[in-house]
Amino acid sequence: MAVLKPFRGLRPVQELASQVVSPPYDVLDSEEARKITDNNKYSFLRVTKSEVDLPENIDVHSPVVYEKAAENLQKFIGDRILVQDEKPCFYIYKQKMGDHTQVGLVAAASVNEYQNNIIKKHELTRPDKEQDRVDHITATEAQTGAVFLTYKAEQTLNELIEECMNQAPVYDFTTEDGISHTLYVVAEDKKIQVIENAFAKIDFLYIADGHHRSAAAGRVADLCREKNANHTGNEEYNTFLTVIFPHDMMYIMDYNRVVTDLNGLSPNEFIEKVAEKFDIAESPSGAVKPNDLHTFGMYIDNTWYQLTAKPGTFTEDNPVEVLDVSILQNNLLNPILAIQDPRTDKRINFVGGIRGMAELERLVNSKKYAVAFSMYATSIEQLMDIADAGQIMPPKSTWFEPKLRDAMVVHLTPLIK
Repeated sequence: MAVLKPFRGLRPVQELASQVVSPPYDVLDSEEARKITDNNKYSFLRVTKSEVDLPENIDVHSPVVYEKAAENLQKFIGDRILVQDEKPCFYIYKQKMGDHTQVGLVAAASVNEYQNNIIKKHELTRPDKEQDRVDHITATEAQTGAVFLTYKAEQTLNELIEECMNQAPVYDFTTEDGISHTLYVVAEDKKIQVIENAFAKIDFLYIADGHHRSAAAGRVADLCREKNANHTGNEEYNTFLTVIFPHDMMYIMDYNRVVTDLNGLSPNEFIEKVAEKFDIAESPSGAVKPNDLHTFGMYIDNTWYQLTAKPGTFTEDNPVEVLDVSILQNNLLNPILAIQDPRTDKRINFVGGIRGMAELERLVNSKKYAVAFSMYATSIEQLMDIADAGQIMPPKSTWFEPKLRDAMVVHLTPLIK
């Protein structure tokens, strides 16, 4: 069963909401964050990327950065830029990007269910990124960014969520990227109970995005339990901030690859080796954005090629091996370019599909990278199949859009120190 709880959300006051909410901390670097905060004193990036208020050469993982995050959060609260709701609530978060609309429930999910795999995972975490989130939660005593969860769509829940939007929203604005964000508060006890009961019938939830945030919340909860002689299980640190969407509203874009060099090969030698496992055709019409499984675009030496995996180069009945990211890794990136672990190898980088094929061309043409690969997007069904099988996806397999904005709702989690 899926245990979801309402909580007393910390939210921007209505008139400042569009200025406060910010892109998630992990899609911006410090320089990009500084450009935003230079023109916006209310941006929540002052909490999630608090190095913007410190010298430019600061180590972003130093204690002073987390201390500044806590200081800035308290200032936002003290100045009543952020105000906590009087009672525990659920929230409905609706986003619209072009023709795509997704509507999710903002709730506090159970750390126990995460640790017992009722909330299923599909990625490994990196220790440094996980520790960063632990340090941020510990310093601020808050979960400032939501974990993106999904579940197998169920009509009763769709109708319940729809009913909760038969009221005026507390926020309704469009951000600079053209994406609209709308938030409804569900404060009625009866509706809250009905939603809790309905989700209790859902067998599993799946992490779509936010493995580091959820893992960090679990670690912080474990530390608090150890220190709390009066632990009851009802403390806020036993839950973590989530937005939960039905799987058929998920929009996954391609997550593309760029590599710095050809591992000592000339372009012709490289292409000859690629042809051993892939059918190769030069594209007469420019950029190749794959339209089918097991096809890839490759940009090298000012030329686009379409690659198609040859039969027998992957295992059809293995949910991980059949992924296009696995096929590229196992047949090209590893054996030809010697990229054994894309999680740690500094020669490879990843480009979200939202940036388009032109960004891949730009990176290669700049000579910073030697070759780029465009991918066909992983499906949400593939993600859930892998999670159900207890297996792990290769890193950077999915790029979800639209991104959840930080500070639509913040979850305060007083700790035991």
